[in-house]
Amino acid sequence: MKKTIFRYGLYGFLTGLLLFLIALVFLQNLDFSTQEILGYTSMLVSLSFVFFGIKYYRDKENGGTVSFGKALLIGVLISAITGIGVGIMDYIYTTVINPNFAEEYLATSLEMMQQQLPAQEFETQKALLEQQMKDYGGSGFMAFIMFATVVLMGLIISVISALILQRK
Repeated sequence: MKKTIFRYGLYGFLTGLLLFLIALVFLQNLDFSTQEILGYTSMLVSLSFVFFGIKYYRDKENGGTVSFGKALLIGVLISAITGIGVGIMDYIYTTVINPNFAEEYLATSLEMMQQQLPAQEFETQKALLEQQMKDYGGSGFMAFIMFATVVLMGLIISVISALILQRK
């Protein structure tokens, strides 16, 4: 089981890394909302290895059976390895490749909010967002948020995969 978790977690990690590098090299001129959609899509593609890892374990290592609990555990651990990789890549991006990312993201978010909100509400939301960025805008925290996002998405995929693949 450990080999399967590590192998498929590594596949997810490497897929995430490859998709991140492709986006960095070829898609960096896209707006933030498009990049966000591509980022979530990359996470989902990377987390597809949860399903394949559980299926491999069931069919090749465990004689065609796997309980819901064991499948869920395998999926969550694969997700955690993938999430660690995504968190590390996010940290490197926000500290080495684009250390101004938080400021750029804040400026873009404020610009969009200003177009969508009435002036008084904009000022309130602006102050709130600026305080949040000050409190939580560090690279380490943003990397943790990316890790947590991947693990949460992976948990959902793990539950669905465990329900589909469980066999007693």
